[in-house]
Amino acid sequence: MALSFQDIHEDVDRILFTEEDLHNRICEMGRQITADHEGESLLVISVLRGAAIFMADLVREIELPLEMDYMAISSYGNGVKSSGIVRILKDLTSSVEGRHVLIAEDILDSGLTLSYLIRNLQARNPASIEVATLLRKKTLQQAKIDCRYVGFECPDEFIVGYGLDYAERYRNLPYIGVLKKSVYEK
Repeated sequence: MALSFQDIHEDVDRILFTEEDLHNRICEMGRQITADHEGESLLVISVLRGAAIFMADLVREIELPLEMDYMAISSYGNGVKSSGIVRILKDLTSSVEGRHVLIAEDILDSGLTLSYLIRNLQARNPASIEVATLLRKKTLQQAKIDCRYVGFECPDEFIVGYGLDYAERYRNLPYIGVLKKSVYEK
């Protein structure tokens, strides 16, 4: 039996950040990035697929010349915990050498994938690398990553919506919520 859109909403235990919360905070982040990078142009990189929605909304709030590019990196597969193995599935088409790079990340969880990405990009000689993450989970074992721009701190629970998924579902929810354990503990 196919799931309806209403079924997908019913899989959410509670909403953490509403559509309005997301819009307001991303506008604030865009204004701050604009102020911090006055007179510069940016290469904004999205980690597919989860961060694509966040990046689309964020770049519309940045009033600077910029270019967008995408990478696909995986350390999860279809599981709920990181596999510990990071793979580049799609690399950039743009050169980062000598450029100011802003990584738009959906969620900083373990930090494994983002740490790998930062090291990989640093080897390509950018002028600078900064991170804008929509969410940062409160976890004890998180890699030490300097995120200059953080949208929200969130609890260490399974989060979906606004680009974040479980087994490729729930990305199109307009809010961010906690997925019911009964959905992924089957």
